[in-house]
Order: sequence, then structure tokens, then C-alpha cells
Amino acid sequence: MLTFSKQRDCSMTIPDPQKPFLSDVKALREMARQHISEGAVTAAYRGDVNQTIDILQTVLATEIVCVLRYTMHSIAATGISSEGVKAEFAEHAREEQEHMNAVAERINQLGGKPNFNPEGLATRSASQYVEGDNLVDMIRENLVAERIAVEHYRELIRYFGDDDTTTRVMLEGILGVEEEHANDMHDLLVAHEGKPMLPG
Repeated sequence: MLTFSKQRDCSMTIPDPQKPFLSDVKALREMARQHISEGAVTAAYRGDVNQTIDILQTVLATEIVCVLRYTMHSIAATGISSEGVKAEFAEHAREEQEHMNAVAERINQLGGKPNFNPEGLATRSASQYVEGDNLVDMIRENLVAERIAVEHYRELIRYFGDDDTTTRVMLEGILGVEEEHANDMHDLLVAHEGKPMLPG
């Protein structure tokens, strides 16, 4: 036998007059059939699709550059204590590739064509491709690149807000990983330079 608590949250039964009520099923079905060629972009999408695609092309370029930089560093790093760092670079390269794929998929969902063309890649990317002369330089350049990405993605998350929640949530997930990467690179830099970089 089912029993129910006597205490109920009555506020759940009172519609908020400030929020529009959900469409009925019939209206949703009709709306879904309109502009069917637009795929995932429906009438409820509040962003500027073309602007979103342009922005995501820069995010895609940033992730491609990060994949290339981390991959090169994972192979080229040398020195007595390089093996652990090389493994960290390789792991970051894999995670950046996952970001790259997610962003490319989102561009596709919005009706765009992901731009993987290497021509002009460096100018489309927020971060830079810097090889570094030694292990510490590589770590430092990756930390700089991660800090650029973190700040860039925070700005974009604020920009998208509730206008494009799918893109915002994707970027929030990427941001969390980029923050981890920045922390990893900071820890490696401290370990290899022997002094803290941040105030205690």
C-alpha cells in the first residue's frame, strides 16, 4: 500500500506568472514539423545560430592547437625526469581531442561545418602553438595556454547563458577539465623549478 507524507510543497502546484507555461503536446508536435530542415535548431533556440557557429569555430581551433602542442611535447620532451611529464602531456592531448570532437559535433548539430582546415588555424585559435626549448619551457607554455583557454571559456559561458544551454553546458564541462590541466601544469612547474608560483 502506498503512503504519502502529509507535508507537501504547495508552491509546486502554483504556476509562476513570470514564466511562460509549457506548450501543450499538440503545439509541440506542430512546431516540430515546421522548419524541419533546421534539424536541432528549433523555435525555442534563443541564440544567434551563425554567431554561435563562428564562436565555436574558434573554440575548435583552440582545441586542435592544444592537441597538437601537447602531442608534440609528449614525444619531444627529454631529460632525466621527463617520462612522467611526457605521460601527463599525452593524457592532456587525449582529453583535448575529446573536447575537439565535442565542439565539432555541436557545430554540426547547429547546421555548421566544423573547420578542420590547417590553413589559418593559428589565427583562429585563442591559444598559441609554442614548442618550448626544454621541459620547463614546455610546461610553462602549456600552463599559459590553459590559462588563456580557461579565461576564454569563462567568458563564453557567461555569453551563452540561457540562450544556448546545450553549448553552455558543454563549455562548462570543458572548462572544468581545462582548469584541472592548468593546475597539473602549475604543479609540474613548481616541481621542476623548485619554487611556488602562487602566493601561499
